[in-house]
Amino acid sequence: MTSAILAIDQGTTNTKAVLVAPSGEIVARGSSPVGIEYPQPGWVEQNPLRIWESVLEAIAACLDAAPGTEILAVALSNQRESVTVWDENGEPLGPVISWQCRRTAETCAELAAAGLGPWVQALTGLPLDPMFPGLKMRWLLDRVPSGCSPRLGTVDAWLLHCFTGGAVHACDTSNAARSQLFDIRRQVWSEELCAVFGVPIAALPEVHDSASRFGATLGVRGIRDGVPICSAIGDSHAALFGHGAFGPGDGKVTFGTGSSIMVTLPDCVAPDGGITTTIAWSIGGVPTYALEGNILVSAASLPWMAEMLGLPDVQALTELAERAEPGGPGFVPAFVGLGAPHWAADARALFCGITFGTTRAQMARAVTDSIAFQVRDVFSAIATQTPAPLGNLYSDGGPSRNTFLMQCVADILDHPLIQCDTPEASALGAAYLAGLALGLWADLETISAMPRSRAALKPRASDAAARLAVWQDAVRRSTLPSLHDKNE
Repeated sequence: MTSAILAIDQGTTNTKAVLVAPSGEIVARGSSPVGIEYPQPGWVEQNPLRIWESVLEAIAACLDAAPGTEILAVALSNQRESVTVWDENGEPLGPVISWQCRRTAETCAELAAAGLGPWVQALTGLPLDPMFPGLKMRWLLDRVPSGCSPRLGTVDAWLLHCFTGGAVHACDTSNAARSQLFDIRRQVWSEELCAVFGVPIAALPEVHDSASRFGATLGVRGIRDGVPICSAIGDSHAALFGHGAFGPGDGKVTFGTGSSIMVTLPDCVAPDGGITTTIAWSIGGVPTYALEGNILVSAASLPWMAEMLGLPDVQALTELAERAEPGGPGFVPAFVGLGAPHWAADARALFCGITFGTTRAQMARAVTDSIAFQVRDVFSAIATQTPAPLGNLYSDGGPSRNTFLMQCVADILDHPLIQCDTPEASALGAAYLAGLALGLWADLETISAMPRSRAALKPRASDAAARLAVWQDAVRRSTLPSLHDKNE
């Protein structure tokens, strides 16, 4: 009988399930979409029960592709900074508030005005921004019916509850580190932070290593009871681990709805310049730290622009962009504000520099360029803070398979980009961590030696400097206060 680790990657728009053999190869795949709701401008949420159902559907599709496979362990990676609340019986008491949601922007601004930003960032590595869960948890708690015993958690905690029949209320250090309630040096929930954000520690999950035996399956459709759950980790962290980016200075760019740029650190450093410090993962009680920049809207702008231009799909858009004449407008995809390194919650999406001579191809190129220039802005900020030079740089996520997009990133960064053929880097990273906890693989060196399909894209000579000036002007315009005042 074939045996494998079942790895779940629960993302913003879909859930993936893969079976990873002891050789490190993916032997089966399954996926299921997850809906997103926009109840009012700036609000983004999901249904926690639908997320769990999508996990079950992805598992069923994956197991159907490899019947008879013995599941050695379950591994979890999840969309980060999205948070929900439920009772001890597993009944949701509110929605999953997405990492994209800006409903707590006003409260966040009040904390910043009170001068709490530097203190919060010193403890958590994170700036005060509506993206992070602390204030979202408070928002959820304020709407919990009286008499309930709420359990709060990021998506990994919700899935662990569901997988174990409610027996486990836990999360891992990487997800805790993104909550803005966790002291990343002491690796504990901070009583001071919880008091400021109004979140009782008793409602928060226990924190475990990323590679850890969290519990065992119970009552999960399609899986026998008693299968150990041996890892949980945020999806961006899991991708870094999946690439084997273990050396200081090694990094990755995950392309998806948004983008996460993460670079491994030799030790914890204080964040600055719009970049965050986070726990990448922890094994055996020892954390590995990383610098990270979060881009709020990345590849999500591609299907939007394809529809605006009347194109059939994203592939047609990038083919059009590749034919663009030199010059053209700038585009900033600040649909929900700008993330790292700008952290401008009030920024607005815009095109600028459009003339009667602007072509559809140039409009398409401005959108594809915006993905690369946001990555460039983050790496410029990281370069001023990391004690190690930038080493191997990997790309993952569905858009990473588009060679034109990835070549644009390499050109604008002026640094080689390793294009990975497997888009399931997050699921692989979670599986590798579970394998360590299970004893299936001995150490990080064994995981580094796993077979991977990769291609290095070297930077080419381009007019990136001229296009950078257009981009920077567009960013300046998108953050002008007078623009927002006139639109109110």
